[in-house]
Formats: sequence, structure tokens, C-alpha cells
Amino acid sequence: MTINQENTSIPKTTSNLQSEPSTTVGSQFAIDSEDNSSNDSVDIISITQLSTPLKVDLSPIFDFLGARTSQAWVNAAVNNLPLIIQDHANCEKKAAGTAMNLIFRYEFSYDLQRKLAQLIREEMLHYEQVLGIMNERGQAWKYLSAGRYAKGMLKHKRTYEPAAMVDVLIIGAFIEARSCERFAALSEVINDERLAKYYRYLLKSESRHFEDYLALAQSLSEDNIDDRVAFFKEVEAELISTPDTELRFHSGDPIAL
Repeated sequence: MTINQENTSIPKTTSNLQSEPSTTVGSQFAIDSEDNSSNDSVDIISITQLSTPLKVDLSPIFDFLGARTSQAWVNAAVNNLPLIIQDHANCEKKAAGTAMNLIFRYEFSYDLQRKLAQLIREEMLHYEQVLGIMNERGQAWKYLSAGRYAKGMLKHKRTYEPAAMVDVLIIGAFIEARSCERFAALSEVINDERLAKYYRYLLKSESRHFEDYLALAQSLSEDNIDDRVAFFKEVEAELISTPDTELRFHSGDPIAL
């Protein structure tokens, strides 16, 4: 799950910023999936058959993020699951479309091209799977506007290359990490076991994406990217921790919902 850019085509480094205390999420999760990379192509029907537990250590995610998801957001999300599922589908579709735009714009980097191609396949698979979940739940597709989250980070993106692309990849790393953290949080508390199992399944792929983005960002920059990572860590944490009038998969603390 990645970024939706407006006027540009979009997508170990850490800072010393302290993460906020945990609310509901532990540092390890048992994913109902086999330890095999081919499982990334599992279709929506076979998700229910995944049973072999796989431990995924989420502590790098928690260390990377500058704030943890609040219990208030978790409660609001659980009470508005159709909206969260719809926004999740939107995010997967936008991520694939954005990566496709990038693959045409940044053709000079083999590593970037290869990663983007892999990302497009994976995000479209996830989009198809979420559509399947919506169909099984009898949930019709509805228009849902984008929240403030991605725009709130992209407005700080530098305007010259390769710095612009470096910032986009760093932003992508935070979006991937936040997605993973929220999949984990929701999987612990939602009553829909099939959906909870799917979110645990997604942790296997989502938990590694942020490091891929950081590595690509560093490969495109002659300078160390630690300062930019620390900067966006603060920006992302503020967007997640401050009051937000819209509930979305990546929204801040919910108010007036």
C-alpha cells in the first residue's frame, strides 16, 4: 500500500525520535500463512485455508514510526469497518497506479524498475483480494475521498531531482510501515475472523516494504538520507496523532465521527 501523488507520479535508516507507548499491538504476530514467498499470490478463496503460523517481528516497524496508532482510532475503525475496507481497497489501487506512473518516469534505475514491477503485481493482487472481501460481505463500492495523510507529507517533498524521488520513496516507506502497524492493530480486535486472518496474512509482505523503499531512496542519493527520514518521521507522527475530521485507513485521531 503506497502513495497517491497529485502533481507528480509517485512510490537500516532510523532516527533517534522516540516512539510513543503502545496501545493494543504487540511486537510479534502469528500469521496464518506458510513460510513461502509464493503465498503472496494466494487468492481470496484460499486465504481461509492458510494455517501454518509464521512469526513476524514488528519491532522494526514500531521503532521506525514516530507514534503508535491510538486506541481511539482502533475503536472508530472497528465501528466503521465497511469504510475502512473501502479505503483499504482505494489505497491498494492507488498504490498500483502510482507505481505504474513511476515506472515510466524513472527508467534510469534497474533496481527501481524491478521493485516497481513487483510492487504493481502485488498491489493489484491485494486490490483484487479486498474487492473479493467486499463482495463476500455484500458491500457495494462507494466513492470515498482521499484523506489528508499522503498530501500532508507530499507537500514537504523537494521539487528537484533526484531529491524529489528520494523524498517520495521515504514517504512511501512511512505509508507502508503505518499500513502494517494498522493491519496488526485491527487483526487483534475485529470480530470478523476471516478479515482478521487476511490482515495477518498481509503483514508478511507489508512488513518488508518500508525497508525496500529506504534502500532505494539511499541508492538514489549521494547524501545520507537519515536527516530526511527523521524529518518525515515527525511529519507522519503529527498527522497520525492530531485530531482528524475524516476517518480513513491512515487518518489521525478521529473527531466528530
